[in-house]
Amino acid sequence: MTQAFKGLERLCRLTILTAFLLLSASVLLQVFARTFLPTAPVWTEELTRFCLIYIGAIGAGLALRSGDMVNVDLLCESLPGRWPWLLRLFSAVLTVLFSAGLLAAAWQYTRVGVRQTAPSLGWRMDFVHASMVVLFATLGLWALMRVFEMLTGRHDGRAIPISEDL
Repeated sequence: MTQAFKGLERLCRLTILTAFLLLSASVLLQVFARTFLPTAPVWTEELTRFCLIYIGAIGAGLALRSGDMVNVDLLCESLPGRWPWLLRLFSAVLTVLFSAGLLAAAWQYTRVGVRQTAPSLGWRMDFVHASMVVLFATLGLWALMRVFEMLTGRHDGRAIPISEDL
């Protein structure tokens, strides 16, 4: 199971890198065109926005996994005994339930996009709306992995550094 999650982690990181490179190229093209050409392409802003949406959607799960998600744990970590561990477990379980609960709504939202197209790129919007499915699926999956690791004693639920060997 660990190999599967390392593979998923690699895939997520590679997808984020690809989206970031595409975003950078789009912005650079827009700057170049506005500076040196008579007209600039109108689709670059839309492509940049879509890349940012996917970076956030995929990155949320990785941020949860690595502990980079915003976390206010001053009170939690100052509690005695097993309380910090129990609160981290409770938080991970709530994240799994929250993600699972919103997955159906995200899928419905994605299906609505079939009837819409992006104004300048002309892409079907269900490809963009699918970012919400990706968000809740990856966030829920990484939270479920955290619950599993905590319950099996593989980890205490604190931040897990992203593997260096990826």
